[in-house]
Amino acid sequence: MTTEKAPAELKEHKHQEVSDDISPELEALLHTDTTQGLTSAEHQERIQKFGRNELVEQKSNPLLKFLGYFTDPIAVLIIVAMIFSAVAQDWINFGIIFFLLLLNALIGFSMEAQAESALDALKNTLALKTKCWRDGELKEVDSVELVPGDVIVLRLGDIVPADCRLLGISVTGDESDADLQIDQSALTGESLPVNKNKGGTAYSSSIVKQGQMMAVVTKTGGTTFIGRAANLISITNEKGHFQKVIGQIGNFLVIVTAILVIVILVFLLVKHEGDDPILRIQQVVVLTVAAIPVGLPTVLSVTMAVGAKQLAAKQVIVKRLTAVEEMASVTILCSDKTGTLTLNQLTFDDPWLMEGFSKEDILLYSFISSEPGANDPIEKAVRKAAQEGVPRLQNLKGHNIPGYKVSSFVPFNPTSKRTQATVTNLETNETFLVSKVLPHHD
Repeated sequence: MTTEKAPAELKEHKHQEVSDDISPELEALLHTDTTQGLTSAEHQERIQKFGRNELVEQKSNPLLKFLGYFTDPIAVLIIVAMIFSAVAQDWINFGIIFFLLLLNALIGFSMEAQAESALDALKNTLALKTKCWRDGELKEVDSVELVPGDVIVLRLGDIVPADCRLLGISVTGDESDADLQIDQSALTGESLPVNKNKGGTAYSSSIVKQGQMMAVVTKTGGTTFIGRAANLISITNEKGHFQKVIGQIGNFLVIVTAILVIVILVFLLVKHEGDDPILRIQQVVVLTVAAIPVGLPTVLSVTMAVGAKQLAAKQVIVKRLTAVEEMASVTILCSDKTGTLTLNQLTFDDPWLMEGFSKEDILLYSFISSEPGANDPIEKAVRKAAQEGVPRLQNLKGHNIPGYKVSSFVPFNPTSKRTQATVTNLETNETFLVSKVLPHHD
Protein backbone atom coordinates (compact mmCIF):
# COMPACT_ATOMS: atom_id res chain seq x y z
CA MET A 1 0.00 0.00 0.00
CA THR A 2 1.43 3.35 -0.99
CA THR A 3 0.40 6.81 0.00
CA GLU A 4 1.02 9.95 -2.01
CA LYS A 5 2.91 12.71 -0.27
CA ALA A 6 1.45 16.16 -0.34
CA PRO A 7 3.46 18.56 -2.49
CA ALA A 8 5.86 20.70 -0.51
CA GLU A 9 4.83 24.27 -0.02
CA LEU A 10 7.38 27.02 -0.50
CA LYS A 11 6.94 29.80 2.00
CA GLU A 12 8.59 33.12 1.37
CA HIS A 13 10.29 34.63 4.39
CA LYS A 14 9.19 38.18 5.07
CA HIS A 15 11.23 40.67 7.00
CA GLN A 16 9.72 41.44 10.40
CA GLU A 17 10.35 45.07 11.28
CA VAL A 18 10.95 45.73 14.97
CA SER A 19 10.52 49.32 16.06
CA ASP A 20 12.44 50.89 18.94
CA ASP A 21 10.61 52.27 21.92
CA ILE A 22 10.70 56.06 21.95
CA SER A 23 9.71 57.95 25.08
CA PRO A 24 7.00 60.65 24.84
CA GLU A 25 9.61 63.28 25.77
CA LEU A 26 11.83 62.25 22.87
CA GLU A 27 8.88 61.91 20.50
CA ALA A 28 8.01 65.55 21.11
CA LEU A 29 11.43 66.57 19.76
CA LEU A 30 11.10 64.68 16.47
CA HIS A 31 8.47 66.81 14.72
CA THR A 32 10.94 69.11 12.99
CA ASP A 33 9.96 71.24 9.99
CA THR A 34 11.38 69.25 7.05
CA THR A 35 12.01 72.41 5.04
CA GLN A 36 13.87 74.27 7.78
CA GLY A 37 15.45 71.73 10.11
CA LEU A 38 16.77 72.68 13.52
CA THR A 39 18.18 76.10 14.25
CA SER A 40 21.74 76.47 15.50
CA ALA A 41 20.42 77.34 18.96
CA GLU A 42 18.22 74.22 19.08
CA HIS A 43 21.13 72.11 17.88
CA GLN A 44 23.46 73.41 20.60
CA GLU A 45 20.80 72.87 23.25
CA ARG A 46 20.23 69.26 22.16
CA ILE A 47 23.89 68.37 21.78
CA GLN A 48 24.37 69.50 25.37
CA LYS A 49 21.49 67.24 26.41
CA PHE A 50 22.12 64.14 24.28
CA GLY A 51 25.86 64.42 23.58
CA ARG A 52 27.74 63.86 20.34
CA ASN A 53 26.74 61.14 17.92
CA GLU A 54 29.68 58.85 18.62
CA LEU A 55 30.47 55.70 20.54
CA VAL A 56 32.22 56.85 23.69
CA GLU A 57 35.06 54.54 24.64
CA GLN A 58 35.73 54.08 28.34
CA LYS A 59 39.36 55.13 28.74
CA SER A 60 41.24 53.58 31.64
CA ASN A 61 43.49 55.61 33.91
CA PRO A 62 47.03 55.38 32.43
CA LEU A 63 48.66 55.34 35.88
CA LEU A 64 46.43 52.54 37.18
CA LYS A 65 46.95 50.63 33.94
CA PHE A 66 50.72 50.95 34.31
CA LEU A 67 50.62 49.82 37.95
CA GLY A 68 48.56 46.82 36.84
CA TYR A 69 51.67 45.39 35.16
CA PHE A 70 53.18 44.91 38.65
CA THR A 71 50.33 42.71 39.93
CA ASP A 72 50.63 39.55 37.81
CA PRO A 73 52.26 36.47 39.45
CA ILE A 74 55.59 36.80 37.60
CA ALA A 75 55.88 40.46 38.60
CA VAL A 76 55.11 39.49 42.21
CA LEU A 77 57.99 37.00 42.12
CA ILE A 78 60.33 39.70 40.85
CA ILE A 79 59.17 42.05 43.64
CA VAL A 80 59.83 39.29 46.22
CA ALA A 81 63.35 38.92 44.82
CA MET A 82 63.81 42.70 45.15
CA ILE A 83 62.73 42.54 48.80
CA PHE A 84 65.22 39.74 49.53
CA SER A 85 67.97 41.73 47.81
CA ALA A 86 67.14 44.80 49.90
CA VAL A 87 67.15 42.79 53.12
CA ALA A 88 70.49 41.27 52.13
CA GLN A 89 71.73 44.75 51.17
CA ASP A 90 72.75 43.37 47.79
CA TRP A 91 72.14 46.63 45.97
CA ILE A 92 73.65 45.52 42.68
CA ASN A 93 71.16 42.66 42.35
CA PHE A 94 68.43 44.98 43.64
CA GLY A 95 69.18 47.48 40.86
CA ILE A 96 69.32 44.80 38.15
CA ILE A 97 66.04 43.18 39.28
CA PHE A 98 64.31 46.56 39.60
CA PHE A 99 65.48 47.50 36.09
CA LEU A 100 64.10 44.23 34.65
CA LEU A 101 60.78 44.72 36.46
CA LEU A 102 60.45 48.28 35.21
CA LEU A 103 61.51 47.28 31.68
CA ASN A 104 58.84 44.56 31.50
CA ALA A 105 56.14 47.00 32.64
CA LEU A 106 57.27 49.75 30.25
CA ILE A 107 57.35 47.43 27.22
CA GLY A 108 53.94 45.93 28.00
CA PHE A 109 52.42 49.37 28.62
CA SER A 110 53.90 50.94 25.46
CA MET A 111 52.89 48.01 23.24
CA GLU A 112 49.31 48.12 24.57
CA ALA A 113 49.27 51.88 23.99
CA GLN A 114 50.37 51.34 20.38
CA ALA A 115 47.49 48.93 19.87
CA GLU A 116 45.04 51.52 21.23
CA SER A 117 46.51 54.27 19.04
CA ALA A 118 46.00 51.99 16.03
CA LEU A 119 42.37 51.66 17.11
CA ASP A 120 42.00 55.45 17.34
CA ALA A 121 43.55 55.86 13.88
CA LEU A 122 41.09 53.40 12.38
CA LYS A 123 38.17 55.08 14.15
CA ASN A 124 39.18 58.37 12.53
CA THR A 125 38.87 56.80 9.08
CA LEU A 126 35.23 55.95 9.87
CA ALA A 127 34.24 59.60 10.28
CA LEU A 128 31.24 60.42 8.06
CA LYS A 129 29.51 63.46 6.73
CA THR A 130 25.83 63.67 5.94
CA LYS A 131 23.37 66.05 4.31
CA CYS A 132 21.26 67.74 6.97
CA TRP A 133 18.71 70.57 7.07
CA ARG A 134 20.01 73.23 9.46
CA ASP A 135 18.81 76.85 9.72
CA GLY A 136 16.69 76.44 6.60
CA GLU A 137 19.64 75.26 4.46
CA LEU A 138 20.66 71.80 3.30
CA LYS A 139 24.22 71.54 4.64
CA GLU A 140 26.89 68.87 4.75
CA VAL A 141 27.71 68.30 8.42
CA ASP A 142 29.83 65.86 10.40
CA SER A 143 27.74 62.90 11.50
CA VAL A 144 29.07 63.25 15.07
CA GLU A 145 27.20 66.57 15.29
CA LEU A 146 23.77 65.03 14.65
CA VAL A 147 21.13 65.22 17.39
CA PRO A 148 17.61 63.81 17.76
CA GLY A 149 15.26 65.89 15.62
CA ASP A 150 17.77 66.61 12.84
CA VAL A 151 16.32 66.11 9.35
CA ILE A 152 18.81 64.29 7.13
CA VAL A 153 18.87 63.08 3.53
CA LEU A 154 19.52 59.42 2.74
CA ARG A 155 20.43 58.43 -0.80
CA LEU A 156 21.99 55.57 -2.73
CA GLY A 157 25.37 54.55 -1.29
CA ASP A 158 25.04 56.51 1.98
CA ILE A 159 25.93 54.97 5.33
CA VAL A 160 23.12 55.78 7.76
CA PRO A 161 24.78 58.05 10.36
CA ALA A 162 22.29 57.52 13.21
CA ASP A 163 19.07 55.68 14.01
CA CYS A 164 16.37 57.58 12.18
CA ARG A 165 12.70 57.41 11.15
CA LEU A 166 11.90 57.57 7.46
CA LEU A 167 9.57 60.43 6.57
CA GLY A 168 8.35 59.30 3.15
CA ILE A 169 9.47 62.62 1.66
CA SER A 170 11.90 62.98 -1.23
CA VAL A 171 14.78 65.45 -1.24
CA THR A 172 12.62 67.91 -3.22
CA GLY A 173 10.02 67.91 -0.43
CA ASP A 174 7.40 65.89 -2.35
CA GLU A 175 5.61 62.86 -0.92
CA SER A 176 7.32 59.64 -2.02
CA ASP A 177 5.74 56.19 -2.18
CA ALA A 178 8.98 54.48 -3.22
CA ASP A 179 10.64 52.22 -0.68
CA LEU A 180 14.19 52.63 0.53
CA GLN A 181 16.31 49.49 0.20
CA ILE A 182 18.73 49.21 3.13
CA ASP A 183 21.48 46.66 3.71
CA GLN A 184 21.63 45.98 7.45
CA SER A 185 23.42 42.63 7.25
CA ALA A 186 26.20 43.83 9.56
CA LEU A 187 23.58 44.35 12.29
CA THR A 188 21.04 41.57 11.77
CA GLY A 189 22.75 39.00 9.53
CA GLU A 190 20.14 39.35 6.78
CA SER A 191 21.97 38.73 3.53
CA LEU A 192 19.52 40.70 1.36
CA PRO A 193 18.57 44.38 1.61
CA VAL A 194 15.23 45.09 3.25
CA ASN A 195 12.56 47.48 1.95
CA LYS A 196 11.56 50.27 4.31
CA ASN A 197 9.01 52.98 3.74
CA LYS A 198 7.45 55.87 5.63
CA GLY A 199 7.61 55.31 9.38
CA GLY A 200 10.29 52.63 9.16
CA THR A 201 13.52 52.80 11.14
CA ALA A 202 16.91 53.00 9.43
CA TYR A 203 19.64 51.89 11.82
CA SER A 204 23.03 53.52 12.22
CA SER A 205 25.86 51.96 10.12
CA SER A 206 23.45 50.26 7.69
CA ILE A 207 23.86 51.13 3.98
CA VAL A 208 21.30 52.56 1.55
CA LYS A 209 21.24 50.34 -1.54
CA GLN A 210 18.42 51.98 -3.48
CA GLY A 211 16.25 55.07 -3.39
CA GLN A 212 16.42 58.37 -1.59
CA MET A 213 14.34 59.81 1.23
CA MET A 214 14.48 62.27 4.10
CA ALA A 215 14.52 61.00 7.66
CA VAL A 216 14.46 62.44 11.17
CA VAL A 217 17.14 61.34 13.64
CA THR A 218 15.66 59.50 16.63
CA LYS A 219 18.67 58.17 18.51
CA THR A 220 22.39 58.96 18.49
CA GLY A 221 25.64 57.68 19.99
CA GLY A 222 25.38 54.95 22.58
CA THR A 223 21.57 54.86 22.47
CA THR A 224 21.49 53.59 18.86
CA PHE A 225 21.02 49.92 18.03
CA ILE A 226 24.72 49.42 17.28
CA GLY A 227 25.70 51.62 20.23
CA ARG A 228 23.86 49.36 22.66
CA ALA A 229 25.56 46.31 21.14
CA ALA A 230 28.98 47.97 21.46
CA ASN A 231 28.24 48.77 25.10
CA LEU A 232 27.61 45.10 25.85
CA ILE A 233 31.07 44.30 24.47
CA SER A 234 32.78 47.10 26.39
CA ILE A 235 31.46 45.92 29.78
CA THR A 236 32.82 42.39 29.26
CA ASN A 237 35.74 41.85 31.65
CA GLU A 238 36.27 38.12 31.36
CA LYS A 239 39.90 37.09 30.95
CA GLY A 240 40.89 35.30 27.77
CA HIS A 241 42.36 31.82 27.50
CA PHE A 242 45.86 33.19 26.94
CA GLN A 243 45.75 35.30 30.10
CA LYS A 244 44.45 32.34 32.11
CA VAL A 245 47.30 30.10 30.91
CA ILE A 246 49.95 32.71 31.73
CA GLY A 247 48.32 33.22 35.11
CA GLN A 248 48.40 29.48 35.84
CA ILE A 249 52.10 29.34 34.88
CA GLY A 250 52.84 32.30 37.12
CA ASN A 251 50.90 30.86 40.06
CA PHE A 252 52.70 27.52 39.71
CA LEU A 253 56.08 29.24 39.70
CA VAL A 254 55.13 31.35 42.75
CA ILE A 255 54.08 28.29 44.75
CA VAL A 256 57.07 26.14 43.76
CA THR A 257 59.55 28.98 44.28
CA ALA A 258 58.05 29.93 47.66
CA ILE A 259 58.27 26.31 48.91
CA LEU A 260 61.84 25.86 47.68
CA VAL A 261 63.01 29.21 49.08
CA ILE A 262 61.50 28.51 52.52
CA VAL A 263 62.87 24.96 52.67
CA ILE A 264 66.38 25.94 51.49
CA LEU A 265 66.51 29.06 53.68
CA VAL A 266 65.56 27.04 56.80
CA PHE A 267 68.08 24.31 55.86
CA LEU A 268 70.91 26.81 55.38
CA LEU A 269 70.13 28.66 58.61
CA VAL A 270 70.01 25.40 60.61
CA LYS A 271 73.11 23.85 58.99
CA HIS A 272 75.18 27.03 59.25
CA GLU A 273 73.87 28.19 62.59
CA GLY A 274 75.90 31.08 63.88
CA ASP A 275 76.90 32.32 60.43
CA ASP A 276 75.80 35.67 59.09
CA PRO A 277 72.12 35.18 58.00
CA ILE A 278 72.52 37.95 55.42
CA LEU A 279 74.83 35.67 53.45
CA ARG A 280 72.20 32.91 53.42
CA ILE A 281 69.52 35.35 52.27
CA GLN A 282 71.78 36.44 49.39
CA GLN A 283 72.07 32.81 48.34
CA VAL A 284 68.28 32.47 48.42
CA VAL A 285 67.95 35.61 46.27
CA VAL A 286 70.06 33.94 43.58
CA LEU A 287 67.71 30.95 43.61
CA THR A 288 64.61 33.16 43.50
CA VAL A 289 65.87 35.16 40.53
CA ALA A 290 66.87 31.97 38.71
CA ALA A 291 63.34 30.59 39.11
CA ILE A 292 61.73 33.64 37.51
CA PRO A 293 61.30 33.75 33.71
CA VAL A 294 62.14 37.45 33.68
CA GLY A 295 62.07 37.75 29.89
CA LEU A 296 58.69 36.01 29.47
CA PRO A 297 56.45 39.11 29.77
CA THR A 298 58.73 41.11 27.48
CA VAL A 299 58.86 38.43 24.78
CA LEU A 300 55.08 37.91 24.90
CA SER A 301 54.29 41.64 24.74
CA VAL A 302 56.66 42.33 21.84
CA THR A 303 55.51 39.28 19.86
CA MET A 304 51.81 40.13 20.17
CA ALA A 305 52.43 43.82 19.46
CA VAL A 306 54.15 42.95 16.16
CA GLY A 307 51.12 40.85 15.20
CA ALA A 308 48.72 43.63 16.20
CA LYS A 309 50.66 46.16 14.12
CA GLN A 310 50.54 43.90 11.06
CA LEU A 311 46.78 43.41 11.50
CA ALA A 312 46.23 47.16 11.94
CA ALA A 313 47.91 47.72 8.56
CA LYS A 314 45.17 45.53 7.08
CA GLN A 315 42.42 47.62 8.73
CA VAL A 316 41.85 45.08 11.54
CA ILE A 317 41.09 46.68 14.89
CA VAL A 318 43.04 45.04 17.75
CA LYS A 319 41.80 46.42 21.05
CA ARG A 320 43.61 43.97 23.35
CA LEU A 321 47.02 42.44 22.59
CA THR A 322 46.04 39.02 23.96
CA ALA A 323 43.20 38.90 21.42
CA VAL A 324 45.82 38.19 18.72
CA GLU A 325 46.69 34.88 20.36
CA GLU A 326 43.02 34.13 21.08
CA MET A 327 42.16 34.40 17.39
CA ALA A 328 45.21 32.38 16.37
CA SER A 329 44.08 29.49 18.59
CA VAL A 330 40.71 29.18 16.79
CA THR A 331 40.47 25.89 14.88
CA ILE A 332 36.86 26.11 13.67
CA LEU A 333 35.09 29.38 12.88
CA CYS A 334 31.36 29.20 12.15
CA SER A 335 29.66 32.11 10.42
CA ASP A 336 26.63 32.78 8.26
CA LYS A 337 27.41 34.12 4.78
CA THR A 338 26.54 37.80 4.94
CA GLY A 339 29.66 39.15 3.28
CA THR A 340 31.11 40.42 6.54
CA LEU A 341 34.12 38.08 6.30
CA THR A 342 34.94 38.90 2.69
CA LEU A 343 36.88 41.81 1.22
CA ASN A 344 33.54 43.32 0.14
CA GLN A 345 35.20 44.78 -2.95
CA LEU A 346 33.83 44.61 -6.49
CA THR A 347 36.27 44.07 -9.34
CA PHE A 348 35.93 44.34 -13.13
CA ASP A 349 36.23 40.92 -14.82
CA ASP A 350 37.09 40.18 -18.45
CA PRO A 351 34.14 41.49 -20.50
CA TRP A 352 32.17 39.73 -23.23
CA LEU A 353 32.72 41.81 -26.37
CA MET A 354 30.82 42.34 -29.61
CA GLU A 355 32.81 42.11 -32.83
CA GLY A 356 34.73 45.30 -33.54
CA PHE A 357 35.05 46.38 -29.91
CA SER A 358 37.95 45.97 -27.48
CA LYS A 359 38.19 45.83 -23.70
CA GLU A 360 39.55 49.37 -23.75
CA ASP A 361 36.41 50.54 -25.59
CA ILE A 362 33.99 49.09 -23.06
CA LEU A 363 36.05 50.45 -20.15
CA LEU A 364 36.05 53.92 -21.70
CA TYR A 365 32.30 53.89 -22.37
CA SER A 366 31.62 52.51 -18.89
CA PHE A 367 33.66 55.34 -17.38
CA ILE A 368 31.75 57.94 -19.39
CA SER A 369 28.43 56.51 -18.20
CA SER A 370 29.48 56.36 -14.53
CA GLU A 371 28.36 58.99 -12.04
CA PRO A 372 31.31 61.14 -10.86
CA GLY A 373 31.90 61.06 -7.10
CA ALA A 374 29.19 58.47 -6.38
CA ASN A 375 29.68 56.25 -3.33
CA ASP A 376 28.09 53.29 -5.10
CA PRO A 377 30.49 50.28 -5.12
CA ILE A 378 29.62 49.42 -8.75
CA GLU A 379 30.47 52.93 -9.94
CA LYS A 380 33.72 52.88 -7.97
CA ALA A 381 34.74 49.49 -9.41
CA VAL A 382 33.99 50.60 -12.99
CA ARG A 383 35.86 53.89 -12.68
CA LYS A 384 38.88 52.24 -11.03
CA ALA A 385 39.10 49.54 -13.73
CA ALA A 386 38.76 52.14 -16.50
CA GLN A 387 41.45 54.41 -15.07
CA GLU A 388 43.81 51.44 -14.78
CA GLY A 389 43.05 49.96 -18.23
CA VAL A 390 42.61 53.00 -20.49
CA PRO A 391 45.79 55.07 -21.08
CA ARG A 392 43.94 58.37 -21.66
CA LEU A 393 42.17 58.03 -18.31
CA GLN A 394 45.31 57.46 -16.25
CA ASN A 395 46.27 60.35 -13.97
CA LEU A 396 42.91 61.89 -14.84
CA LYS A 397 41.77 64.69 -12.53
CA GLY A 398 38.05 65.36 -12.41
CA HIS A 399 35.69 63.84 -15.00
CA ASN A 400 36.82 65.69 -18.12
CA ILE A 401 37.79 62.92 -20.54
CA PRO A 402 40.43 63.88 -23.13
CA GLY A 403 38.86 63.91 -26.60
CA TYR A 404 35.26 63.67 -25.35
CA LYS A 405 32.67 66.07 -23.97
CA VAL A 406 29.68 64.92 -21.90
CA SER A 407 26.77 67.25 -22.70
CA SER A 408 24.20 65.58 -20.44
CA PHE A 409 24.21 62.84 -17.81
CA VAL A 410 21.31 60.88 -16.28
CA PRO A 411 22.28 59.24 -12.96
CA PHE A 412 21.16 55.77 -11.93
CA ASN A 413 17.40 55.31 -11.91
CA PRO A 414 16.04 52.37 -9.84
CA THR A 415 13.13 51.98 -12.26
CA SER A 416 15.07 51.83 -15.53
CA LYS A 417 18.17 50.46 -13.76
CA ARG A 418 20.53 52.43 -15.98
CA THR A 419 22.85 55.40 -16.15
CA GLN A 420 23.04 57.35 -19.38
CA ALA A 421 25.31 59.99 -20.92
CA THR A 422 25.19 62.00 -24.12
CA VAL A 423 28.74 62.35 -25.46
CA THR A 424 30.44 64.25 -28.28
CA ASN A 425 33.68 63.00 -29.85
CA LEU A 426 35.70 66.21 -30.17
CA GLU A 427 37.86 64.76 -32.97
CA THR A 428 34.97 63.73 -35.27
CA ASN A 429 32.19 65.96 -33.80
CA GLU A 430 30.09 62.79 -33.63
CA THR A 431 27.45 62.76 -30.88
CA PHE A 432 26.35 59.45 -29.44
CA LEU A 433 24.56 57.96 -26.43
CA VAL A 434 26.26 55.71 -23.86
CA SER A 435 24.29 53.72 -21.30
CA LYS A 436 25.29 51.35 -18.52
CA VAL A 437 22.37 48.99 -17.87
CA LEU A 438 21.42 45.48 -16.78
CA PRO A 439 21.71 42.96 -19.66
CA HIS A 440 17.96 42.32 -19.87
CA HIS A 441 17.24 46.06 -19.99
CA ASP A 442 18.28 46.82 -23.59
